[in-house]
Amino acid sequence: MPEQIRVRDSFSVPESELAWRFSRASGPGGQHVNTSATAVELSFDVAGSPSIPETLRRRALDRLAGRLVRGVLTIRAEEHRSQLRNREAAKARLAAVLAEATAPPPKKRIPKKMPRALNERRLENKRRRSEIKRQRASRWY
Repeated sequence: MPEQIRVRDSFSVPESELAWRFSRASGPGGQHVNTSATAVELSFDVAGSPSIPETLRRRALDRLAGRLVRGVLTIRAEEHRSQLRNREAAKARLAAVLAEATAPPPKKRIPKKMPRALNERRLENKRRRSEIKRQRASRWY
């Protein structure tokens, strides 16, 4: 059975749906960086994936609209010197991005009525402060 990337309790992504590209990483590394393809580019077709339930797919497409190119999410990892560690970092980042994009919307905040005493105290403090500033201004002319 192919390995699965667990995103939420409701779904996971099989590795067979991931597309990998490897290239040379930028940055320091001496001669090693010039000879090995350690940078990883992971592509995942969010729009066409059969492993994402339809309601979660619509939510993910809506929230990731700025990051998708033709429905494909691309993640690049090049922070480690080994290709294997970069692959693991890219998979972890993919799981985090998809988990955040498919999370249920936050509950609506129900505004509570401010207690009358609290409001009156606030207004009284404002009046007092205003009076202090008005007295300060009239002193200097």
